[in-house]
Amino acid sequence: MNRPYDLLTLGEVLLRLSPPDYERLSSGDTLCRCIGGAELNVAAGASLLGLHTGIITKLPDNYLSSYVKNTVRSMGVDDAYAVLDDSNDARLGIYYYENGAHPRKPRVVYDRKHTSATKLCIDDFPEEMFSSTRCFHTSGITLALGEQCRRTAVEMIRRFKAGGAIISFDVNFRANLWTGPEARACIEEILPLVDIFFCSDSTARLTFLKEGTTEEILKSFTDDYPISVVAATQRTVHSPKCHSFGSVLYSAQKDTFYTEEPYRNIDVVDRIGSGDAYISGVLYGLLTKPEDYRRALEYGDAVSAVKNTVPGDMQATSLNEIDSIIRDHKCTGPQLEMNR
Repeated sequence: MNRPYDLLTLGEVLLRLSPPDYERLSSGDTLCRCIGGAELNVAAGASLLGLHTGIITKLPDNYLSSYVKNTVRSMGVDDAYAVLDDSNDARLGIYYYENGAHPRKPRVVYDRKHTSATKLCIDDFPEEMFSSTRCFHTSGITLALGEQCRRTAVEMIRRFKAGGAIISFDVNFRANLWTGPEARACIEEILPLVDIFFCSDSTARLTFLKEGTTEEILKSFTDDYPISVVAATQRTVHSPKCHSFGSVLYSAQKDTFYTEEPYRNIDVVDRIGSGDAYISGVLYGLLTKPEDYRRALEYGDAVSAVKNTVPGDMQATSLNEIDSIIRDHKCTGPQLEMNR
């Protein structure tokens, strides 16, 4: 079957407002805007690496949707399934982000209740959408946006699965959106349909009450459900501006764990979206060379490491740059200080 998309993602698109540099939300008069959202970040990152991607969402039918669509298109992401909400109370979700500097941590304030995305309905989309992509991705954030959005997301997972798509899911737990028991009950309902599963060690322990080593936890998901690949990021926060980043990926098919030397002492400009960037790299790897799991992990780690150095939610890189960074990461000899 000819599928026009490599990857479709489902999720809310948000307007991000941030004070410049290291100013506080509680003071100052200026806020800088950009567009983001977990699933859009994944679609954008995969698009920049060369996949044909699209975003499934609902936007208010006003000038803000034009800004969103212009941004989405600039990242090479198709917006054919970004439907418009023309109701009187249509609105775009907002979040405010304040940079941190040790010992002050970064902080986020959400304003995303009753947004257009929470009104997503399965009937908003044509039936042919469900057989149009090789892979479908969404996250626990989307499931947590409300009962209607949750029902729609679960039904979409079922229909994309029936349409032959690979199902990718990121737990991406947010305590200000729902509780651990709520997340566990809902996510366990859809795990029998998931092929590629992203869940951090801490989330697995707190939300799914898993015990044991990271490797034992990852493997347990594939023992309990027909999941093919499980991946967990591993971030060490030395300070708000200095992180080390790596991950572990488990293939049930090969019964093998994959990892590599972490990217150490990353100069963090903006950590928001780096987990989504990791997913975009792993999905790029798996969709271009399906059984080369080590390569998928390497792309995930490299793309995430780079995203930490880029302001805003979304990635700003290319496949050539990522390939170069992976080569440098593996190199043990002297390296040039500048590319020129």
